[in-house]
Amino acid sequence: MAQKKAIIIGSGIAGLASAIRLSAKGYQVEVYEKNSYPGGKLSHFERKGYQFDAGPSLFTQPTLIQELFDLCNEPIEKYFSYTKTHIACKYFFESGTIIQAFANPEDFAHELSLKLGEDKNLVVRYLQRAKQTYQDIGQLFLDYPLKQIIKLPFSQILKALRATKSSYLFSSLAHYNKKYFTKPETMQIFNRFATYNGSNPYKAPAMLSMIPHLEHNEGTFYPFGGMISITNALYALALKQKVKFIFNATVTSINHENQKVMSVTVHDKKIPADLIVSNMDVYYTYKYLLQNENVAKKIIRQERSSSAIIFYWGINKSFPSLELHNIFFSTDYEKEFAAIFDKKELFDDPTIYINITSKMENSQAPEGCENWFVMVNAPHDIGQDWDHWREKCRNNVIQKLSRILKTNIEQHIQTEDYLDPELIDLKTSSYTGSLYGTSSNSRLAAFLRHPNQTDTIKGLYFVGGSVHPGGGIPLCLRSAKIVSNMIQ
Repeated sequence: MAQKKAIIIGSGIAGLASAIRLSAKGYQVEVYEKNSYPGGKLSHFERKGYQFDAGPSLFTQPTLIQELFDLCNEPIEKYFSYTKTHIACKYFFESGTIIQAFANPEDFAHELSLKLGEDKNLVVRYLQRAKQTYQDIGQLFLDYPLKQIIKLPFSQILKALRATKSSYLFSSLAHYNKKYFTKPETMQIFNRFATYNGSNPYKAPAMLSMIPHLEHNEGTFYPFGGMISITNALYALALKQKVKFIFNATVTSINHENQKVMSVTVHDKKIPADLIVSNMDVYYTYKYLLQNENVAKKIIRQERSSSAIIFYWGINKSFPSLELHNIFFSTDYEKEFAAIFDKKELFDDPTIYINITSKMENSQAPEGCENWFVMVNAPHDIGQDWDHWREKCRNNVIQKLSRILKTNIEQHIQTEDYLDPELIDLKTSSYTGSLYGTSSNSRLAAFLRHPNQTDTIKGLYFVGGSVHPGGGIPLCLRSAKIVSNMIQ
């Protein structure tokens, strides 16, 4: 029997994982990528000796990567190494309060009790409940296609239903946290986890309260070489599996006949395939590759997730007070999210996230210097004047950081690049620059995400952050596993 051929459109993290899994199933796999490099958002660049990861900066659930190497009987140590971090994040408040969010739940609870007077038993109980919710409900939802969940053993579904409290669905994350904790700073810390899928904690359901489980029960990790080492490791594994990559190759259409995929068109040439996996944003897949305006319009009726403005700063100074992950909170979190999601503009007092990989490896920046990945949550692109908003954002960020860190940050910026919603769309084909496709700002949002398969075209599958189960590295890797399990 001739070897069946699978074509992957896009080499983002989900595309790479799909290529590896389908190759392990015995398919001949070809990956077509419009850029000259693999990784999608998970890419990298260098400026004057400063190393920058261009996209995702938080690494959790390394077992999902380990799975891919185990599947191929390859030792991960030859390709990839990482270490667990002691501090998940460091939080700075305008009041002067600084919280070290230890990865260990008990240590974190003690810190919140010591610095804020929060009841540490509440914190431990919250994280235990997050763990239980993740195990009972989260994994069920994240590991299976939506349509297959109802076909699972009744005992498994019943367990999930019993664990699903009404507050998880009918309360917002912010309302849930306000009822749970006593200190506004603690509420703000736990509200921020809604941003993990580009959502508004004042609208998104309390079900998202399971997300802190990943950081404070399972832990956060640092991949040596930076986040780009994840892309490099999976790309090398795919090559070892004889996956063929074609770069600078834009797929312009998915061709199908009699409700079955036949080929893709690349450079006006039709490339036949037995199955096709699109790692492209699902909206663009339907609008341009399938030329199906009706489905495309249906997809964009759902609220888009937030985007970001990112500054990549080479800082010619060392800041001992900063960690790998740092957050400088806004004084009015609710107004910040209202500005982003309701007004579609930036807030004047933004919450600022700074990732500094040189804290873990000196080689990531010149001696005595630091590589700052500075990110502010932003609305998705609806035609705003991003040159104006980016400059305004830059000024606000520099003023805020200079005030809190008691240093003139501007004078220490040695090299600078940036990314905004318009550029995110252009570089990664993420529609309107939305980092996670659709938001989770309603209790049904998770169930309205496009599934990983379509009933109308046999042999066509979808992976990545714009489809089930959602955005972020762990969920993108899970989408690839879901699709692989669907394919016989």
